[in-house]
Amino acid sequence: MKDTLRQLCSPILKPLESGDVGPNYKASHRTILNVVGLLFLTLSTISAGALIYTGQYGALIPVVVFLGIGGLSVIVGTLGTDAAVSRMWGNR
Repeated sequence: MKDTLRQLCSPILKPLESGDVGPNYKASHRTILNVVGLLFLTLSTISAGALIYTGQYGALIPVVVFLGIGGLSVIVGTLGTDAAVSRMWGNR
């Protein structure tokens, strides 16, 4: 199942997986990336609720932005290699 999802998300994962694991990579970075992704997905859900409640289409911008950031973080955190997670954190 994970291989199928990795193939499906390969356009997102391939650019991030090129290169080496950064020198400061820790296993906790993956956990933190998943938690931050879930927080952004929660913000997206709240913003979507506000969009429905108010009917203001300006609330669509935060929904799209939070959904994009949260989705990317969760995809890389769950399916990405250590190099991809390290690249999301920055190779410093």
